Amino acid sequence: MSSPSKRREMDLMKLMMSDYKVEMINDGMQEFYVEFNGPKDSPYQGGVWKIRVELLDAYPYKSPSIGFVNKIYHPNVDEMSGSVCLDVINQTWSPMFDLVNVFEVFLPQLLLYPNPSDPLNGEAAALMMRDGAAYEQRVKEYCEKYAKPEDVGAAAEEKSSDEELSEDEYAASDDEEIAGKADP
Repeated sequence: MSSPSKRREMDLMKLMMSDYKVEMINDGMQEFYVEFNGPKDSPYQGGVWKIRVELLDAYPYKSPSIGFVNKIYHPNVDEMSGSVCLDVINQTWSPMFDLVNVFEVFLPQLLLYPNPSDPLNGEAAALMMRDGAAYEQRVKEYCEKYAKPEDVGAAAEEKSSDEELSEDEYAASDDEEIAGKADP
């Protein structure tokens, strides 16, 4: 059996080799962001979220900590903190699962099949149970307002304004200053 640090490296490399954009937060392999697209045929389709992932020292024996950085309207996601209430991750995690499972199975399942009886966002849960069409409309409004591809970069910059910019972010910020802001 390999050590937890080797497993962490292997799982992270497997995630990077898949179609997910991964951005390391620090020099270590314990904290990073993953770009996550809303599942097709759902009100979240077209939405793009930056997911913060933290692998605890006991990973893979303990589940990763998962949170949405940009806002999402969902009964099982805290609107302010982005914390995810996900039984598979928080309670029934097994070392058999890996990071790719989180992004290919667990998070899409969470968005496709919300559980309003175990809410972190009581307003979203109540709206979903009371008026499904209004709930879906609110989800789509949040996607349009907070989960466009350009919002994924903005969400991280708001959260970590004191961190150094990457070379790409630095180049992009120069372009914006030269071009100026568009008139509303």
